[in-house]
This record gives sequence, structure tokens and C-alpha cells, in this order.
Amino acid sequence: MGTYINKGNYDFSQVLNSTYVDKSGLISVINGTLFTEQRRSCVTRSRRFGKSMAANMLCAYYDRSCDSRSLFENLEIAHDPSFEKYLNKFPVIKLDITDFTTKFKDDSTIIDKSKNDLDAINSVSKIW
Repeated sequence: MGTYINKGNYDFSQVLNSTYVDKSGLISVINGTLFTEQRRSCVTRSRRFGKSMAANMLCAYYDRSCDSRSLFENLEIAHDPSFEKYLNKFPVIKLDITDFTTKFKDDSTIIDKSKNDLDAINSVSKIW
């Protein structure tokens, strides 16, 4: 099984070191749905339009295993009232379905193996 839990903010810090268009306003939208019936979010975009970047940004913001304040202090989200409330406050699980399809490329049991990885994550997340 790969590393899916509390991956930190390294991936997002690398994004900020390149050409970056601030899309941190997405965090405000997600913050507004926390602890509501709409709390489950699916971030979708067309191919090559920043899904991984958005996932890395969300992980860096919420991940309690790191301090991401300096990464976000100059971005739009830093001016949002919810910024401090949720910054680095949660355990984070990040799944990239591409990892599963790459790992089990021609394996007809990919669904079963993916379920096993997800079950392992689920059992760990129940600790929290």
C-alpha cells in the first residue's frame, strides 16, 4: 500500500515554486461545506486543468501533520474568515485513482486490490 495519510505540504510547496495561478478560493468553498450535508466534495476538471494541483493544495491546507501557514499567507484564502479555523486541523487521506490504475495496469483484479487498499485506509481512519 502506498502513502495516503497525512502526506504533508511538500507537493503544494513545489507548485508554488513554479508558475501558479491562485485558486485557493476553492478552500473557502470547501470550508463552507464542512460539517454540513454537502461535506463530501469531488473536485473535477478537464484533463490537464489542475486536478492534482487542487488536491495537493487542499491536502496542504487541511493536513494536521505540517504547518502550511507560510504557503498560504500570500494567497486569497488568507483573507477569508475561515482561514485560521481549519488550517492544518484534520487528518488527510489523499487517493489518486491514477496510482491504482498504474500499479495494477493489466490486472483484472484491480477493483479487489483497490478495495483492499481502501479498507486498510478506512481501518486506520477509524482511529481518529
